[in-house]
Amino acid sequence: MGVDLGEIVSKRKLKLEELRGCTIAVDAYNALYQFLAVIRGEQGEPLRDRSGRVTSHLSGLFYRNVNLLSLGIKPIYILDGQPPSLKAAEIARRRKVKEEAVVKYAEALSRGDYEAARKYAQFTSIIKDYMVEDTKTLLNLLGIPWIEAPSEGEATAAYLTKIGVATHTASQDYDSLLFGAPRLVRNVAISGRRKLPNKPVYVEVEPEEISLQTVLRELGLTREQLIDVGILVGTDFNPDGFKGIGPVKALKYIKQYGRLEDVPEIKDALAEIDYESIRSIFLNPKVSTQVEVKWGEVDEEGVVDFLCGERSFSEERVRSALSKLKDAQKKSSETLERWFGV
Repeated sequence: MGVDLGEIVSKRKLKLEELRGCTIAVDAYNALYQFLAVIRGEQGEPLRDRSGRVTSHLSGLFYRNVNLLSLGIKPIYILDGQPPSLKAAEIARRRKVKEEAVVKYAEALSRGDYEAARKYAQFTSIIKDYMVEDTKTLLNLLGIPWIEAPSEGEATAAYLTKIGVATHTASQDYDSLLFGAPRLVRNVAISGRRKLPNKPVYVEVEPEEISLQTVLRELGLTREQLIDVGILVGTDFNPDGFKGIGPVKALKYIKQYGRLEDVPEIKDALAEIDYESIRSIFLNPKVSTQVEVKWGEVDEEGVVDFLCGERSFSEERVRSALSKLKDAQKKSSETLERWFGV
């Protein structure tokens, strides 16, 4: 779910090209769920190889990362580790949503309502162990580093951005701000033209950048207070939040009273949650502190063997994408040589 702060957080639209030369720490599971949800067939079915294994995640990883690398953007993927125990309720909620979506998806297919089927299919995605191994294999072949976090992937992604290993954290979730990411960029994994649910309307989904410093200045909050706003709205560690409190009211309460404990309207409900532990998860998360990040060369034949030989991708399309990447990198190298007079 993630904390819903979109209504009160200012964003700057940008083109991917503006991130040229940047290093982005990607919340890997967040990106994988996006790929699994969006990259589907006309009836909402995921892409599969000849053996029936889902490959939507690989399609997203390959073509999106080829695009990023072609633009001179260097991604680092951060995989989730063991979730905090307080996330159990949110994990159970997500499981229930998926189970209900599977039933609704089947019903929509049976009545031939493929638009509804696609909508429900997006909520049925599950990241299985083989998909994680697929992800590691493909990233290795593309020369892209990945890190297994001890706990929440976005916490380590935020940490890498704070210490300067990365310039941005890439995730759809505003939780990255609560974890202290100085710069969050959204819509990196999936952008482009998207249809609005239940409407014959298409919108352009563009990347957007959010500065934590700007957010705190504009809202007149400290990061600790922003975390309290998040707890009021609802986080992965208290998914129900507080009844009747959205982002605007939560902001009003914290600006008026300063902290959760001093908001009289929630006194009884606050006693029912371990808010100090939730604060601690955001302020002192378990992160990977000893990291060695290295980018390698693209193993073109390895990519072709894996995607085409093992996962039934079109060799023509894969080689075409790799060729465009090679051309882009060659042109970038020649530009640098001219610039430095090499």
